[in-house]
Amino acid sequence: MADLDAPPAAPLSALGADLTQCSVSGLSSGAFMSVQLHLAHSSMFVGAGIVAGGPYRCAETFRGASFIAEDANVQNALFVCMNPLIPEAGPDPDRLVAIARHTARDGLIDPVEHLADDRLYIFTGSADTVVASSVVQTTRRFYEALGVSPAHLKFVGDVAAGHALLTTNLEDNPLGENRPPYINRAPAGARMQSWDILEHLLGPLHAPADRLSGRLVRFDQREFFDGESRASMSAYGYAYVPRSVEEGGPCRVHVALHGCKQGYNYVDLVNGRPDRANDPPYGNRYMTTTGYNEMADTNGIVVLYPQAEGTDNGFTQNPEGCWDWWGYSSTDVDHPDYYSQHAIQIRAIHRMLLRLGGAD
Repeated sequence: MADLDAPPAAPLSALGADLTQCSVSGLSSGAFMSVQLHLAHSSMFVGAGIVAGGPYRCAETFRGASFIAEDANVQNALFVCMNPLIPEAGPDPDRLVAIARHTARDGLIDPVEHLADDRLYIFTGSADTVVASSVVQTTRRFYEALGVSPAHLKFVGDVAAGHALLTTNLEDNPLGENRPPYINRAPAGARMQSWDILEHLLGPLHAPADRLSGRLVRFDQREFFDGESRASMSAYGYAYVPRSVEEGGPCRVHVALHGCKQGYNYVDLVNGRPDRANDPPYGNRYMTTTGYNEMADTNGIVVLYPQAEGTDNGFTQNPEGCWDWWGYSSTDVDHPDYYSQHAIQIRAIHRMLLRLGGAD
């Protein structure tokens, strides 16, 4: 359960980051949120890495006449945006492109023209049984229709991976598994997937560090979402800060968004206990063992790890600690704002970025 009364942590530091060179990536719900954050503030981002995620406002692809808006979005999230019975029943990228353009004209997200020169890394495992590959294909079509250059878009769909971010760690799940903590072993000879994501989004980079020089710092997230429980965010967030940045060197920021059941504070609210796959020392694996920090260390990249967590009460139903890509955090279920700059989670992450971009 969300512990918003946890002891205070140090505030996130201002590091003078270049906020015109931000990037974002995520897995599963973190991938859906990466798309939303990317479009909401595309003037700040140079690209996005999407691992097993669908297109913008996917849960609004169809609006069944027999459902109220909230129920329709939940049904679409489950049966259109994750596992449609047939590919043709999946999200309609052309309709979602039109919605994105309309949303930008309303001033709720940045102009979509910012996307034209961005770089996209999109991945679907061919053994993924959680988010169908046909859905992730529509994410590719969505971005192409918005003008992203084919030369800037890397789509990987020929790896027999399950629903997971891929690493070279021997202790991680086998490649084709679809189970927590959703971190699987890459095929023999492959690199950390995070390294491929960062290099595609940011261009040629120095080789990753064999030994980290910087620090993974904990900061208090509550100031960024004003302590509202509907945010379904944890009391603490994390950031990896390379030594070169701590010593005043230039930096840019990469936002790494975990998937469901991957936050440091994930608790199985149905069974009332910590999820065994996420019990210590596993609850921090997304931010310590996925390779982001090693590549960031030698390239002046601050990796921001915002943290969502499970909330299941009379207002917010998010027991698995997913990022909101269907509307659970919206105050008005008939007019959800989860996809816009006004969304409580997007606003919180944006405020974190503004803090990192400030002068100390």
